Parts: sequence; structure tokens; C-alpha cells
Amino acid sequence: MTDAAIEAIDLTRRFGDRTAVDTLNLLVEPGTVHALLGPSGSGKTTIVRMLATLLRPTAGTARVLGADVVRDADLVRRRIGLIGQDSAVDPRMTGVENLRMIARLGGLSRTETRRAIDDLPARFGLADAAHRLVSTWSGGMRRRLDIACAVVASPAVLFLDEPTTGLDPRNRRAVHDHVRGLVAGGTAVLLTTQYLDEAARLADAVTIVDRGVVVATGAPDAVVRRAHGCLDVELVDAAEPDGLEEVIAALGGRRALPAPGATEADTGSGVGAGAAGGSVADRITFEIPADLLLVEVVRALDRAGIVVRDLDRRRPTLDDAFLAATERTAP
Repeated sequence: MTDAAIEAIDLTRRFGDRTAVDTLNLLVEPGTVHALLGPSGSGKTTIVRMLATLLRPTAGTARVLGADVVRDADLVRRRIGLIGQDSAVDPRMTGVENLRMIARLGGLSRTETRRAIDDLPARFGLADAAHRLVSTWSGGMRRRLDIACAVVASPAVLFLDEPTTGLDPRNRRAVHDHVRGLVAGGTAVLLTTQYLDEAARLADAVTIVDRGVVVATGAPDAVVRRAHGCLDVELVDAAEPDGLEEVIAALGGRRALPAPGATEADTGSGVGAGAAGGSVADRITFEIPADLLLVEVVRALDRAGIVVRDLDRRRPTLDDAFLAATERTAP
């Protein structure tokens, strides 16, 4: 084990005959955000629960700040902050009382607690409601209080499991800004989210899991580069030119398969079904290497004598990388 904020080796969790997490390896460095991504039911929350000592691993090892999550569970709990998918605040207490309780449980003195909670309500847009019972708050306000409670003791490691679900764009941005501030101060963040734009915005590294298995990991740019780009070819005539697919294949591309539930026309499979003039039926979509330049495509088509009306090349995004990595479980 290293001095990493979080390190897991062959971490496994089984529920009866079902393996929810299968020999996971994960490394999260101090002062970074590591996004844990995957389809619903892929094992993300199970991973977080094991690392946060809420669920005992079936096999493998994991350490948080050098402390074993099984043998040193009490020590781990004192060093981390956790935001689960469900609200954990007490609705019978005020916002300030919730913050004060969590700060004291986190080991802060009375003076440290007063200092810690002094500006947190304002930072999360809760100042006007801070002294009201949480039972009178909206769901979005309770979520923001969840996050404030998780960071009140300035944990060295913070687990965020779908932290911004249900928040409006302004409050999502406020959470992002606060996470960046914590990371700048050295906090390590393990983030699970279904908002891939959130991961792209915040993460220094991403790990994509599918059915409990790691299918991609690395810096976001590196993971994205391993995904394919897209090329839309708009035909001059309704009939597909001879040799078009062969030209694209020679450049490392292939005809894109329709997305689940899509019709043939969505990827140009129904060529000839509509009138000319740029209809969907006149376009064909190809998957191409992420680093393939459009000028290379133009030159290859020109050499083959293939004339097209338009070409539209789109670079891959984290969404594309996610879909490519989890393609085998698509319905």
C-alpha cells in the first residue's frame, strides 16, 4: 500500500451467488477528485459503502489514509465525510443544530465547531433557513445541508454518492465550487454521479465500472481518447456510393450501429427511403478513431472518387467513452 488517500486491491463483494463488485483496484490521490462512473446497478454505491466502512468486503483489501477499512474501521470513520444517496439530516433539528452535532461527532471542539459552522449556511444558500426546523425545508435545501454536514469537519477524504441529484443548476454550481475549494486544500474526493458533465468538470481521474468490473480508468482526456469519434456523411444521391464503407474502414472506422430503440433511418440505414436534399435517410453515421482528422477523410474520399454533400466530424466526449465502455450491457 502507498500513501494514497484511498487504495483498494482486488476488492470484492458478493451477495449470495451474485458478485456486485469483482476484484476492484482503485487509487485516489490526495487533493484530487476521482469520479466513479457506471450504469445504474453497476456497483458504485456498494464500492462507496465498503470504502466508507458501512459494508464489509467479501475479499480483497482497502485502506483510507493508510487505515484498513475492516481492522481500523473506527479510525477511518473519524477521518472521512460521506454523502449518501438518501438525506441523513435530522428533520427535528434546525440546520445549525445539525451542523453542530456533526461537527462535535467529528471531534471538533466547541470553539472549532463555532468557527466551522459560522459561514457554512451562507455558502450553501441556507442562511435564511439555518435556524428553522429542517422538517420545514424543501428537498433541495436538505440536500445542500447534507453536503454542508459532510464537509463541516474538513475531512481529508470525502465520499460523494450522487451529491447533486435534484439540485437546480445554480446550486449544483455552488456545490462544485465548494468541492474545488476542499480539493485545493488537500481533500481527496471520490465522486459517483450520473451527470457525466459533472464528472468532466470536476474529475482529475475517472474509473468506469460495469457489472462490478472496472472497464476503463485514467485521466478523463485519456479515457475519452480511447473512445471513437463520429462522422456523419451526407450523400449527394439517395443511393449509397460504391466503396464508401470500404474507404472509411481503411481509415479505421466502421458503420455505426443504431442506438437501442433507434430506427434504421437514425443512422442512415434506410438510404433511399426519402427525398434528396439532406434528409436523415441521405446520411450515414460512422464510428471513427478519435484522432482521425477530417482532412484525411476528405483526401481518402477524393482519391476514391466519392462525392458527398457534407461531412460532420464530432470529437468523442466522456459520454461517448462511457457508452463505449459499457456497451455490452446496453438493453
